[in-house]
Amino acid sequence: MATIPSHNNLLTINHKNSITGHHSSSSLNTNFSDINFPAKFRVATRALSRTDESSLSAVISRLERERRERQGLIDEAEGVGERWLTAEDIRRRDKKTEEERRLRDTWRKIQGEDDWAGLMDPMDPILRSELIRYGEMAQACYDAFDFDPASKYCGTSRFSRLEFFNSLGMIDSGYEVARYLYATSNINLPNFFSKSRWSKVWSKNANWMGYVAVSDDETSRNRLGRRDIAIAWRGTVTKLEWIADLKDYLKPVSGNNIRCPDPAVKVESGFLDLYTDKDKTCKFAKFSAREQILTEVKRLVEEYGDDDEEDSDLSITVTGHSLGGALAMLSAYDIAEMGLNRSKNGKVIPVTVLTYGGPRVGNVKFKDRMEELGVKVLRVVNVHDVVPKSPGLFLNESRPHALMKIAEGLPWCYSHVGEELALDHQNSPFLKPSVDLSTSHNLEAMLHLLDGYHGKGERFVLSSGRDHALVNKASDFLKEHLQIPPFWRQDANKGMVRNSEGRWIQAERLRSEDHHSPDIHHHLSQLRLDHPL
Repeated sequence: MATIPSHNNLLTINHKNSITGHHSSSSLNTNFSDINFPAKFRVATRALSRTDESSLSAVISRLERERRERQGLIDEAEGVGERWLTAEDIRRRDKKTEEERRLRDTWRKIQGEDDWAGLMDPMDPILRSELIRYGEMAQACYDAFDFDPASKYCGTSRFSRLEFFNSLGMIDSGYEVARYLYATSNINLPNFFSKSRWSKVWSKNANWMGYVAVSDDETSRNRLGRRDIAIAWRGTVTKLEWIADLKDYLKPVSGNNIRCPDPAVKVESGFLDLYTDKDKTCKFAKFSAREQILTEVKRLVEEYGDDDEEDSDLSITVTGHSLGGALAMLSAYDIAEMGLNRSKNGKVIPVTVLTYGGPRVGNVKFKDRMEELGVKVLRVVNVHDVVPKSPGLFLNESRPHALMKIAEGLPWCYSHVGEELALDHQNSPFLKPSVDLSTSHNLEAMLHLLDGYHGKGERFVLSSGRDHALVNKASDFLKEHLQIPPFWRQDANKGMVRNSEGRWIQAERLRSEDHHSPDIHHHLSQLRLDHPL
């Protein structure tokens, strides 16, 4: 007599209502009267004794599926073969689907339309997810950057623009990199820039600084609820000496030929120089980072901003960690001040800045002007990190308003912009509680803290299952009992590859499409920023 197999010999059910074992693909042809069903199956059999065999087969399929779901397994046939998902996998998949649906409906609030009121305490799961996602876009700048002074390509991206996200394993990012950003290293920030030790190098005076990306059609329509232009700036992952390089001296924004109606609006001079300086002798830095940003945003807004299709909303999101956070703040201000967040038909495109461990950038007037322009800023910080407390260590937004009013004209009186989400690494059971300048500033650690944050005073519980091992990618911050090696991320063979002759060489890396923009002169001219070269 035939029997239903036990759970140790699970059946899989295909779309044709056939029951097969793991090593059989035969169709259902058993005489049901000969099967010794368990009690639940016998009830169903008696209830449907007068139905045909196909109906009974459907009942058996449903009951078998319910039994396997209770055991935490479900057979998911998707036309490309069958695979087994645990109940936890299914829960996460369904949660992601629900979050994407909510994001499509509420993206303006998530982007700061109401200054994130009511979204940070308790922590809104959609906001948390988006902060992690944009933080990973900033982290990608570190993961792609060549820090190795023994490489002739030190200071560049290790991956081509067209394969950027795929090369980093971010296959489902839903974005395409439209432009790489470069800056000249001639300014006085020696501890920020990386240079090769070799004489023959890709550039003596430039560093790769980040990228401009745009969401693809499927992501814009089904996940984000709008087309998103994302700008990610590179900061510094370990060296904090660049803080000491800062002149801590405020300079009028208009002093570097940036549009500004008020000469009292000032920012730290080193940040301003990094954003606006260029080197006409270098093909990578003959246009300033500012010129590269503005022309690319202008081009993308013209391409997507006046789309007449439904659900054609557009957003501009600027992100960065550490010094990259300062550049994110400056570039967002510049985009809004130049009016590049307005389409030809007059539609205002929201501009949002998301920074991680970013320093103060300008004075109170700069803060006020950012608010007047409608730029929304959310700053994620670790309370033990020294960078967000600089510059302006003594005169800043935490001082009494009357004192700040008196001191606002001084060249070292600073103010943070926007809202702050303060995290504490000592709340995580995964991280060492000691306070170290570099680990407290680590971006991967901040993303880990975001994943476990649910609100002030709430217990630390990871929400997305994001791998805590990522924290030690470029640090030694995880507790020893977790047995995750510190600084575990290494480049295979230090970038050496074998050529066709079997010899080990440094592979050619730079491609013209990674830095060439044939229409940049046209856009500079329209922005009235063109200069003779």
